[in-house]
Amino acid sequence: MKGDYFRYMAEFGSDAERKENADNSLEAYKVAMEMAENSLAPTNMVRLGLALNFSIFNYEILKSIESACKLVKKAYDEAIAELDGLDKKTCEESIYIIEMLKYNLSAWTLCDELLDLEIPKNKTND
Repeated sequence: MKGDYFRYMAEFGSDAERKENADNSLEAYKVAMEMAENSLAPTNMVRLGLALNFSIFNYEILKSIESACKLVKKAYDEAIAELDGLDKKTCEESIYIIEMLKYNLSAWTLCDELLDLEIPKNKTND
């Protein structure tokens, strides 16, 4: 929650506030991810939600598509690998966030690919 709070503050603050809040958010997300990875299953909704929010922070605030995609892919792959062993209720709850991770990964990857395309310039005969 601390990472989310500072992320929201970074979105709406002045330039100086934005930098400070982004730094605070990054630190909070890193600590939270380490704790989640050490104590929660990859399919845990809190862990999945944290990965989703941290990836959005990387994409929107840090403008790091690569970091956002790596984070999402790792969370997605780890969760998918453990879905078979879950009870139906937990599986259904996890699937919703897993689908959001997959959607963001697809959207961000496509967006990045489109930005890398060279758009041919119209040649005019002078």
